[in-house]
Amino acid sequence: MTHPIAIEYRITPVDAPTEVFNLLLDPHTLNLVNEVPDDPPAWTELAFHQCHHCPLVPSQSPRCPLALRLVDIVRRFKGLSSFDKTLLTVITDERVISQKTTAQRAISSLIGLISATCGCPHTIYFRPMARFHLPLASEAETIYRASSMYMLAQYFRQNADQSPEFNLQGLKQIYANTGIVNFTIAQRLRAASDTDSAVNAIVLLDMFVKTVPYAIEESLEGIRNLFAPYCDK
Repeated sequence: MTHPIAIEYRITPVDAPTEVFNLLLDPHTLNLVNEVPDDPPAWTELAFHQCHHCPLVPSQSPRCPLALRLVDIVRRFKGLSSFDKTLLTVITDERVISQKTTAQRAISSLIGLISATCGCPHTIYFRPMARFHLPLASEAETIYRASSMYMLAQYFRQNADQSPEFNLQGLKQIYANTGIVNFTIAQRLRAASDTDSAVNAIVLLDMFVKTVPYAIEESLEGIRNLFAPYCDK
């Protein structure tokens, strides 16, 4: 039997205990396989601030898949403020990454991983990036990784006799749809949290999401020279 992919997040605020999140991903589907809360709060209901472009229906999916996976984060970080200093340590089978940062950046990185693997129909496209997770990625790293992921997806589409799309319009649409998800999730979290760390983590994540579509072409043009050996033949 193939074991789940394990990613451990350790978030240690100054003068507070370490919070450990052990995420387990199905190695084939990249679905989160951790148990969901037994008694989820009302703000996780699908109809509560449901995204206007959400294809799910309450009769079949009574809870928002992303909101359901954020319950534990909200509960554990209620007393934490956005700019509280923290030590983030992320442990995978391949490596350990550790960095001092703010609470909102640490939580934002965690939420980004959860968002891609929770089952939301609009964030499912980021699962290849989740498989090769890079905590606290910069804007340039995110654009490079997302564009590379999208282009590789077109390669697989072409090999499956489906029409590829190489002008990145599809990637920009994926980010636009994800921006709507982040906006409505922030509304849910405002109704759920007494402090701003979880809400601002989503806002920080959303800033990335909104920036990427506009920055893709400019940023890729800036690294064109790195691919000169491929273009000179």
